[in-house]
Parts: sequence; structure tokens; C-alpha cells
Amino acid sequence: MSKHNASHHGRRARPTEKAVELRIIGGRWRGRKIKFIPADGLRPTSDRIRETLFNWLMPTITGAHVLDLFAGSGALSIEALSRGAADATLIELSPVTTRHIKKTLTELSADNFTVIQSKGEDWLQQTFPEALFDLVFLDPPFASDTLVTLLQTLEASNCLHKQSMIYIETGAALSETALPENWQIHRQKKTARVFYYLIIRQQNM
Repeated sequence: MSKHNASHHGRRARPTEKAVELRIIGGRWRGRKIKFIPADGLRPTSDRIRETLFNWLMPTITGAHVLDLFAGSGALSIEALSRGAADATLIELSPVTTRHIKKTLTELSADNFTVIQSKGEDWLQQTFPEALFDLVFLDPPFASDTLVTLLQTLEASNCLHKQSMIYIETGAALSETALPENWQIHRQKKTARVFYYLIIRQQNM
């Protein structure tokens, strides 16, 4: 969910614009179209990037517990659920977008999701009694200058397993020195405007 120049205070929906459609690429909802409401700074991950990402995830997506920290349209989590993820927790700051994600998942007859209206960074500050997530989608606003801090906050949150995978989508190249020391880049690609990475979290060194 690439979000260019999005405000830290959430995206503002543009109610005068019609909903935009996305196509689910694979899994039980393959070919179904979902709609999202245009909002300032929100542009969903392209079909091409989603297809590449889920090819990378194919061996591990079934049964995965997914966290989507900047859910946006919800496309990544919906694709994951379509392909057999056990459940998804979607965090989204905008109340309008949050309501629309819930509506979309309900229309798909999904029952293994939780949608929470919150800022991703704030939500990570809670106490997690155990490691919960196998896979994290991390696609904060491209204009944000807090990505490195966010990565460290996620690592320190105790919500990840020893070998959790983290997908990062960003508007600039990501240096390995920006990652927590026990995170390793597993896959990476770029388009003209997007850099995207699949990270594997190793056991703490």
C-alpha cells in the first residue's frame, strides 16, 4: 500500500471520488475485485509487486499469522488471507479507511481478521504476552522520516517469532545498516518508484 506524502495525522478520504477497484491475484478469492476509497497519500501496492511478493511468500503463507501495520486499502492482507494465511491483524489510522476495510472483508465472508484504528507506531507500544506474528507487512508513508525508528520499535515489541518475515515497501533504497542487527534481507527488487524487500528475522545475536 504505497502511500506517498501521507500525513502523520492520517489520510483524508476524498468522498467526491468514486471507489477504485483492485483485483485479488491468487487463492480462494482469485479474480475477485475489491474497492477502496481514494484518500490523500494512499496508493495500493501494484499488481506486479504483489505478484512478486506472494511468489516469494508461497512456501510460507499457508497458516501464517499476519500483521499489517499500515493497512491502507487492505490489499496485502486480503491477498494473504486469500492464499491461506491463518489470520490477519490490520492497523490503519484513518477511520474512514478502517470502516471500508471491515466492509470489504465482511463482503468476502472472511472471519479470520481484526481491524484496529490506530497509528502503527502507537499500537506497537502495547505489551505483547507472546510472539504473535509470522509475517509483517510494513509499508509506511513514503514521506515519513521515521522508518528506521519504526523498524527498531517493531523488533523491540516482542510480537515477532524468531524467524518472522517482514515485508518493507519504501520510496528509497534501504540500507542494511538501518535494519536491526538480527534482520537479514532475503529478497529485494525495485521499480522506477518503489523499493521492496523481504526480510527474515534471525534469533537474537
